[in-house]
Parts: sequence; structure tokens; C-alpha cells
Amino acid sequence: MRSVAAALLVAAGGAVVAGVSARRAAVAEGRAEPIADSVRATLATARMQVEARIRTFAESGSAPAGMRTAVGARAVGPSATGAAGATGHAGPGAASSDFSSSAFSTGVRSDRGYGLLRPAGARGFVPALEGIRGLAAVGVMTTHIAFVTRSSYGSPVKRIFGRLDMAVAVFFAKTGFLVWRAHARHAWEDKPGTARPAGEFLTSRVKRIMPAYVVLVAAAMLLLKQNHVNGPVTWLLNLTLTQIYTPKFLVAGLTHAWSLAVEMAFYAALPVLWTAMRRLRGASAGWRIPVIIAFGASGLVFPAIPWQALGLLPAGVNVQILPPALTAWFAAGMLLAEIATAPPGTLVRMCRDKAARWGWWIAGGAALVATTVPAWFSEGFTHPGPAEFARRTGLSGTMAFLVLAPVVLAPEGTRFPVLESMPLRKLGTWSYGIFLWHQLILLAAFPVTRTALWDRRMHVIWPVTVAGSIAAGAASHRFLEEPARMLLERP
Repeated sequence: MRSVAAALLVAAGGAVVAGVSARRAAVAEGRAEPIADSVRATLATARMQVEARIRTFAESGSAPAGMRTAVGARAVGPSATGAAGATGHAGPGAASSDFSSSAFSTGVRSDRGYGLLRPAGARGFVPALEGIRGLAAVGVMTTHIAFVTRSSYGSPVKRIFGRLDMAVAVFFAKTGFLVWRAHARHAWEDKPGTARPAGEFLTSRVKRIMPAYVVLVAAAMLLLKQNHVNGPVTWLLNLTLTQIYTPKFLVAGLTHAWSLAVEMAFYAALPVLWTAMRRLRGASAGWRIPVIIAFGASGLVFPAIPWQALGLLPAGVNVQILPPALTAWFAAGMLLAEIATAPPGTLVRMCRDKAARWGWWIAGGAALVATTVPAWFSEGFTHPGPAEFARRTGLSGTMAFLVLAPVVLAPEGTRFPVLESMPLRKLGTWSYGIFLWHQLILLAAFPVTRTALWDRRMHVIWPVTVAGSIAAGAASHRFLEEPARMLLERP
């Protein structure tokens, strides 16, 4: 536990130091007031707003609908997002006057250029997320290449190669953020029911993910000789993304599809969760945050329960890749969706300045590095025990939160030149295809480069695999994913 505490302190320390330094710089440059003055002014403004609302209520005899939402949200305040399959950033319509009619918004300080704009991730497309998704796709590929070239352990750099699969947590968190955002905003605006019908949501996910995946399964089964021994049951399990619920599910060219199976299970469970929380809206919306935190924390406990010994799961099933074991990664994105759509609070303020944003990213990098310390975590693809798995999963979820937060909580209109650059955005657009096909490309890279499997030639296999996977991803998007989507979405 001391190792976990140390890792979390390192991660949190980076964000705190950067936030403090950014605040001091803003005060020195006249972009912000000293904290004490800001607190006094904010409290005074809030008091005047409350008094004004009380007078309005007394004169009219009824409270405006927006007052319940804004005042309730202010009272609870916000607290602290695949596989590459999740796409589509557009959300439902704008928030109720984009908070412009709420008591919270009119109480926000806007003098001297230090007003709180709505977070960039509150609605609509966030270009920088595409860049993050592209980088995450390359990270996952790098770890898989490092594993089969025996370059995932033995030195600090190799250990980092072996832990870039933590980018899967970024994929899952991004998915959680995008698919939960509409429901979070729906609740904070005090609207009844849910933001989207479950059937429509599930249908859209199947249309997006399954066409290209079915082609991948057929290609892996038919093109790889080692898969010719697989019978109809193996075909069926992989085609339905239920292979992770059976022992010995690994199939050449499809070993990475476990994460897609987890993501599809999350899609199936999500309508149950948002329906259960449909009454947590308006003044009660703040309770959504502890519910989501509890949902995420359950994944840290799930693998520690002896399911097989209790006779509740078949022997040989890998508990650590079952959907309930990875809820922390999705919850990180769902939490960001709540924060982005609620009235801006402390965490949003901490993403205002460029220096503070770098502090978040540095802290996320520290969380990644912490998982490579041999004294704290095992190296390579060693199957961890329940305690180590919980620590690693918790740090991965923390890293995903810290990586995504500066982008989705930055002021609307903030630009991220590198993440929004054309190459990274293209990688993000093609990332689902890159994810799907990179294992087949990796297997082909060995004979192409005349390299034996497990040879320590990562410097040879990496560029061939990455280049081939990007080309395959671009082709998959252009000739398979988009045509399938347009065909299936026809009325």
C-alpha cells in the first residue's frame, strides 16, 4: 500500500504544483486576482444572486425551472472516458441557455479576462480527442510488438514499452465520456427520463463496430493456418464477442479482441445504469458523482472475489478481463462527462491555463511510470495477483482521467495544435481499423522481415507493423467501415 500511496502522491503532486504555479503566474500578469480576493468576491456575488432569486420567488410565488437546476448544482458542486470502437462526438442540444440563465453562471467572475467559459467537452466534437485516440492506438501496438520481440522487460525503457497497453484505459475512458455525456447534461438540466432510448443507442453501436469486426474474424480464421483447427464453436464465440467468458479463448490474430468484448458488454450495461440514475437530476444531480465513483471502485474489488472457488465461474476463465473488473476505466470517462456538463467548478478552473494542463499530463505520465517500477509491479505480461491488479487498474484509470481532463475541461475554443494536427487526427479517425488489423499485420511482419518470432528485433518489427497497420486502418475506414455505416443507416 505504501507503493500505491507514493505513486498517487507523485501523480497528484504534479497537478497541484502546476496548478499553483499557473495561478501565481496569472496573478502576476494581471489575469487573475489573489485567491483570497477571488473567494471573497465570489461569495459576495453568490450571496447577491441568492438574495435576488429569493426576491424573485417571493414576488412571483413560483420558482423558475432553471433555478432548481442551477441552485441545486451549485449546492452539490462537481467533483472529479476504445477499444477504438466508440465514435461520434456530437451530443444533444445546448444546455439551457448554456448556463447563461442560471444563478451559477451569473455569479462567475468575468472581469479582467478570467471568466469561466463552458468546458470544451460539454457538447459537440472535440478535435483533440482524435489525436489522443491516435496516440493511444500506437501505444497499444507498441506494447504488443514489445511482447513478441521480448522487449517489454529488463530495462526502464523496455518496461515502459511493456506498459503502453495502459492506453486501453484511455480508450475505455474516452468511450465512457462520449456515450455518457448526453445523459449527464440531460440530468444537470433537470430533464425527465433519459437522453436517448436504449434500443437506438445499442443499434448504433452494433452498426459501428460489428461489420468490420466480422470481416476481421473471417480473415483471421481463414488466412492463418493455425486457426484452421478451430471449429464452429470458436467461430461463434469470436463472432459474438463472448469468447472472454470461456477458458482458453485466445485465437491467433484475435487475441486483442478481448477489449472489444469488454466494451460491447459495457454498451449493453450502460442503459441499465443510466435508467437506474434517471431520477438523479436537477438538485439531486450531484449524487451521480458518488454513484459513478462506486461503480468504478467495484472493478477494483471484483477480481479479488474467488468466483471459481465459489462455483460461480468456470475454472480457467480469466477474471481480470471480464467487464466488471474494468469498470474503473469507463468510470473515469463518465466522471469527466459529469464534470464537463455540470456548472464549472474547481476541477474546471484547474484546467484553465496551459501550464496547469501540462501539470495534468505530467501527473498522468507519472502514473504510467509508477506501474513500471519492479519493486511495485511485476514486469512484462506476468499475470498479477488481485492486489497488484487493483493497484495497476486504479493507476491506469487515474492516468486516463489525467490525460483526458485537460482536453475536455479546457475552455471552449481552446486549441491543442499537436493533438489537433492532421496526422494525429487521421490516426484517430483510422484508429478502429488500426486496432482491428494490427495483430494480423504484426504476424505478417516477421516473415516479411525474415525475423523469427520472439527475436529481439523490435527496431525492425515496430516500423513495419506500425506502417502496415496505419495503411490497413485507412483502407478499413475508407472501404469497409464507412460504406457499412452508410448502408446500415439508410432508412
